[in-house]
Amino acid sequence: MKISVLSLFPEYFEPLLHTSIIKRAKDKDLFEFEVVDFRKFTKEKHGHVDDTPYGGGAGMVLMCQPILDALKSIRTENSTVILLTPQGKTFNQGIAKELSLKDHLIFICGHYEGFDERIRDYVDIQLSLGDFVLTGGESACMVMCDCILRLLPGVIKQDSSDDDSFSNGLLEYPQYTRPEVYDGKRVPDVLLSGHHANINKWRHEKALENTLHHRPDLLEQLDLSEEDKNYIESIKKNCIE
Repeated sequence: MKISVLSLFPEYFEPLLHTSIIKRAKDKDLFEFEVVDFRKFTKEKHGHVDDTPYGGGAGMVLMCQPILDALKSIRTENSTVILLTPQGKTFNQGIAKELSLKDHLIFICGHYEGFDERIRDYVDIQLSLGDFVLTGGESACMVMCDCILRLLPGVIKQDSSDDDSFSNGLLEYPQYTRPEVYDGKRVPDVLLSGHHANINKWRHEKALENTLHHRPDLLEQLDLSEEDKNYIESIKKNCIE
């Protein structure tokens, strides 16, 4: 996979590429990454990439020309162009999985008050990180890239990502490590039993329980088995009692 980012601040992405798992994946050439400074494409005399909005209003608006010329210089028939905007669809693990299968992702990071509306006509997907406003799209882009890159083959172990929260629609089950007892709190006996079927059953039930307590909205989107439904009802009943 190749990821290209259109941004006014290339230095923003240095920590992503030189830290932890993503750094090791980059060193192994498991993906390509480039940041294109679209200021270099402006035709304005003083290097401006923004201007005041038609109709008046506060702030400055990014112009079409620098961004779209930069996009044209790197876009191919295999590219998927993503515009980061509060008006986009909220990014989630499912979208990350879909994007991890693409050949070439191009992210457009806005800044200042916003961007010329006509830029939307040249993108494939519009995405938002959530219902809040950031100074620019760079921080949202780094979060999305981190999420997508860890799903690429060889970046992390397959079974590690399979158990992640949201991977199967549920939050992850609780995790424990040594010591067996800390401050009087014990690791659940089932995890010490060596009985893999019981461990898997416990983990699935705890994932259901975590999701019910913390993100019940996720359960509404799942096609649950009768056994899962009965287990959830038992949890609710115990809570009431």
